[in-house]
Parts: sequence; structure tokens; C-alpha cells
Amino acid sequence: MSPGSRLPLPRRGRPRPPLLAGLAAVFCIEAVLGQKLCPNTMEKYVASMVLSAVGDTLGYYNGKWEFLRSGPAIHKELAEMGGLGNLSIRGWKVSDDTVMHLATAEALVAAGKNSSLEHLYSLLAKNYKECMNDMTGRAPGSTCTEGTLKLDPGRPGGWRIPFSSQAGGCGAAMRSMCIGLRFHHPAELDTLVQVSIESGRMTHHHPTGYLGSLASALFTALAVNGVPPLAWGKKLLEVLPQAKAYVRDTGFFVEENMGQWHYFEEQWKKYLAERGISDGVSLPTFPPKYGVEERDSFYTSISYSGWGGSSGHDAPMIAYDALLGAGDSWAELAHRAFFHGGDSDSTATIAACWWGAMHSFRGIDTSLYAHLEYRDRLEQVAQDLYRIA
Repeated sequence: MSPGSRLPLPRRGRPRPPLLAGLAAVFCIEAVLGQKLCPNTMEKYVASMVLSAVGDTLGYYNGKWEFLRSGPAIHKELAEMGGLGNLSIRGWKVSDDTVMHLATAEALVAAGKNSSLEHLYSLLAKNYKECMNDMTGRAPGSTCTEGTLKLDPGRPGGWRIPFSSQAGGCGAAMRSMCIGLRFHHPAELDTLVQVSIESGRMTHHHPTGYLGSLASALFTALAVNGVPPLAWGKKLLEVLPQAKAYVRDTGFFVEENMGQWHYFEEQWKKYLAERGISDGVSLPTFPPKYGVEERDSFYTSISYSGWGGSSGHDAPMIAYDALLGAGDSWAELAHRAFFHGGDSDSTATIAACWWGAMHSFRGIDTSLYAHLEYRDRLEQVAQDLYRIA
């Protein structure tokens, strides 16, 4: 699909059949086929956006925990504050992650159902530039800040910026999950690939950066469709050739992109092999002892430069690792994805979004997000995304 082509309308399936007697299903059978969403999916969309911001807020803790390089120290402070179940986030700010995730989501909604991709990209670029005015106390990354300065959304093609060998960070991955909410149907995979890549390389024009955007968006779509997380990693590797072909076909800094393509794919193949889930069906294998210190060590080992979760490959990877280990436990997800010595707010933002798309607000006390910054905006854009998906 060319940048100027029309966004495909979602497929409409036949009416949903009755659920099998006695089956306590949490998603519709047809959702797996991408044909129809369940009545409770609206709530899951809201949970996805809201809990993503909650995770961000907790992982960031007004900058105190994002930049504290010791998981044990963070867990000690958390315990001294009464633990996760007794936290109040009144006065806690969301970081740049949520501000940019909102920018992405609100651009998708503004584009509506039938906009051209070119128009959507201009809206994304506009929102990314404008959201930089809301970064006081939110620790925006330098690649995002510098990248948005190069955007010129009022000019045709002004949403494109040059390739950068330094743009492999997680700033694209942390803001793209909602693309998977918008384009979750299997028939829209091509659009999801294109939009996640192009939105990502508006600031992170490097495969390690924008393929992180693809992973975050793809896994969100799979979560919405009820695909078991065990299968997500294998699906990502299956989609990468499609992504590579698209980047080649755009003809934009092709040689530079192809020259740096291998790292993301190699790291994900290595991770899936280590967990024993390359086949997409086997249960993950974790070390016998995998506590706070061990996770810090592992997150560092898969990082590019020693800060786990700060790159495009390992931010979604750590979020995925946490989700696989946590199952349906919000508390366990938080301990693994929110509170560690790496780029904790980014891994939290991503992991919590997927968890919300799968489990809604199940088992989470409303007091945790009662004072969430931008809660109204998050709830509204989630509902709007649901209506156009």
C-alpha cells in the first residue's frame, strides 16, 4: 500500500454465535479470527491505555525510579512505601512515554476510518512536534526531542527524517502500542506494519528503533485478538520479512537501513531460543532463581549499552519477558516490568498496555489510577479508538 492509499475498513464478520455452555470465555471465539470484538472489548481498550499510563507513572516515579539503576533499591523503597497495593500516585506525573503515546493515539483518532496514510502521517508528525511542549519534568529522550525538530508536517513528505546510526533507542517502541488497537484485524496487518514503521522513524530512523515500534504495536493487536502470548515472539519473526520488504520498497535510505537490520532480528531470535519459545507453543523456561537481582542482570545482558530496556529491541523484549512470567497477575507484572534497574518506565508502559488489552482492570483497585494524570484523555481516546477499529 502506498503512503497515499486509503486505510482499509475493518472486516465485518457474521453475528457472534452463542458461547459454548459452561465456557468461561474472556474473549469471543471470533476475536481470535479477527472478525468481531466482544462486548467487553471497549473496557479492554480503556484498560490498555489507562494501565499503560499507570505503569509509566509507577516506573517513572517523577524520575526517581527510571534513573535508579538498582532493582533491589527500588523494591526496597517500594516496600517502605507499603508495597504496590498501598501506593497512591497523587502528584505523580506520567513521563514522556505516555505523552507521546497519547500523541499517537489522538492522531489515529483524528485521522478517522477513511483517511489516507499520508494524512495520518502528517497528523502524527504534528502531534509529536506539539507534544514536546508538554515535557517539563517528564525526561524526554534526546532522540525524540531532536527528531521532532526535523519534522515539517505542513509540507508534503515532511513527516520523514533522515536515517541516523544513533536512533536505536526505545522512544518509538514506547508510544506505538495503540497502533495495534487501531489496526488489530488480520486483514490490516500490512497497514499495522507500515504505520508502526513510519510513525517510529519519525524520530527513530534506525531498524533497532522502529522495529521496536512494530513489536509493541503487533503484540497489542495480538493481545486484542486473544492470541496466546507464547505465540507472539514467533509471529514477530514471521512479520519481519514483510517489514523489510516495505522498507526496501519505500526507497528511503534503503542501504543504510538494510545495513543495520540484522541486530534486532538476531537479538529476538536469541531471546526466544533462550526462553524455549521459538516454536510459539512451548511454555517459557525461566532460570530456577529469577528474582529482582537476577532479572536486573538478565535485562542488562540483553541490552545494547548496559541499560536494560533503553533500546528498541529490548524495551518490548523485557516487557514480553515480564508478561510471560507474570501470567494474569498484575502485581507480578509490576515487579518484573515496572520496578527494575533499567529503563523501567518504558518497559512498564509497554507491558501494562498489553496486560490491559488481555485482562482489562481485573484485580486492580480503582484507587491505583483514581489520580492518574491525563486519565480523562486516556479514557476518551481509548473509546474513540474502539469505535473506529
